[in-house]
Amino acid sequence: MEQTIEQESIWLSDRDLEKLTGCKKQSLQIEYLREQGIAFRINRLGEPVVSKDAAKGVQITQQAKPKWQPSLVGK
Repeated sequence: MEQTIEQESIWLSDRDLEKLTGCKKQSLQIEYLREQGIAFRINRLGEPVVSKDAAKGVQITQQAKPKWQPSLVGK
């Protein structure tokens, strides 16, 4: 018998999103998320997608790439 390991999703479920926003309608969910400053994305179906970290208030920062600088070879 094969065992499968289910990986927990990093995204809120539809039910969790409804609970968080208090709304079932997608446009109202989006409005609430914007008002509260909760990071989210809109998928191709027009649905707001929220990570569990964003819902918890965890901020993910992206490290800035260093700017290109000319080599100092030969100086």
